[in-house]
Amino acid sequence: MVHIPMPAPQGRADLHTHTTASDGTLGPSEHVQWAAEQGLAALGITDHDTTAGWDEAIAASRTLGLEIVPGCELSTEVAKTEVHLLAYYFDREEPEMAALLARMRGGRRKRAEEAVAKLQALGHTQVKLERVLELGGESVGRPHIAAVMVEAGIVRTLQDAFERFLTRGRPAYVARPKLTPEEAIAVVKKAGGVPVVAHPGLIRDDKWVRHFIAAGVLGLEAYHTDHSDSQRQFYARWAADAGLICTGGTDSHGPRGSRTVVPGTVNVSMDVVQQLKHASAYWQRTQGPT
Repeated sequence: MVHIPMPAPQGRADLHTHTTASDGTLGPSEHVQWAAEQGLAALGITDHDTTAGWDEAIAASRTLGLEIVPGCELSTEVAKTEVHLLAYYFDREEPEMAALLARMRGGRRKRAEEAVAKLQALGHTQVKLERVLELGGESVGRPHIAAVMVEAGIVRTLQDAFERFLTRGRPAYVARPKLTPEEAIAVVKKAGGVPVVAHPGLIRDDKWVRHFIAAGVLGLEAYHTDHSDSQRQFYARWAADAGLICTGGTDSHGPRGSRTVVPGTVNVSMDVVQQLKHASAYWQRTQGPT
């Protein structure tokens, strides 16, 4: 069982970042070091469909005075609209949660296999599944396929790979594994976790935000790198009015890739970390409120 210390509610927290455990560009310990250099008090490790980065990140944090907020990011779909869900402080050993994550990772691998097969059928035989899996590990995704395409000289940038081949309607697109909001929220809660709607401004239709609130989310990520100031204010007010935890983070994927987003450039106070902990039945069961 991972012990997560509870510090005084002070400092800044970035609750949404990714490591090489999924599609980030720094390993967990390097990512934690980078975040600590920005003066953060807490860092969310929220890789896609995996908790593989937690232990290394927590171990690295112990000498850096930085608290790790363990989580993950799940991709759900409702009416062909993709909505991301952040889950915090869940018991990764709870059977239904562990099974859900394993199912999503299996779907990721199958999706990668099918996308590579399509690229090879188009004549891009230099795109090898082995190399894609080497980059992506258990949480392989389209960014890893795009990276191999850049390596092979098929496209110049990751964005080119997506625009020409990997987005919906393009020749190598493969649909993602299906997960409904209701299932994701229910499983996260059963594991004692706190489900939060990620970057609602990127959904581009607030009826789906309302859908997630009705389905039982406990938080709304108002503060995000890709939200405008007006969006941040709008979703922060919405969270307050709905009695939801108002969270925030950069969604940093590291210093390499299509763009660099430095951890902490979007942040919330440590009070928000405390709220997530107190909302987590798992936290209360294993550590107890303070």
